[in-house]
Amino acid sequence: MIQLHQIKKPKIKKEKRIGRGGKRGTYCGRGIKGQKSRAGRKMYPQIREIIKKIPKLRGWKFKAKEKPEWLNLKEIEMKFKENEIVSPETLVKKGLLKKRMGKIPPVKILGKGKIKKPLLIKNCLLSKKAKEKIKKIGGKIL
Repeated sequence: MIQLHQIKKPKIKKEKRIGRGGKRGTYCGRGIKGQKSRAGRKMYPQIREIIKKIPKLRGWKFKAKEKPEWLNLKEIEMKFKENEIVSPETLVKKGLLKKRMGKIPPVKILGKGKIKKPLLIKNCLLSKKAKEKIKKIGGKIL
């Protein structure tokens, strides 16, 4: 059993101060020249080298066109009733679309599937087949 008078403090080893003469000499294990041999050295972050290689772009910047989300007529047929308005907002409400980064994405309706109800389509892009099928049934494109 250990008693109080037997407990010893742990020895705290100080950091070796090198480069001040003595047994190891001037370089004292650091090597000659370069970033690693200097006092107060801080390593250069690698990401900074990558950032520096990227050119600074000034003036007009090219923005790629946002690609629309696409839906087929068969999916719209299942969720919408007769003469209901189909727009990106209503598609998000019905759960057919999800917002992209908090914004409602552009929508393109494709002609796959059958449609039996006339619908009112607003603010959507349409394929040729989808236009034909919607107009044939009596739907309107606003």
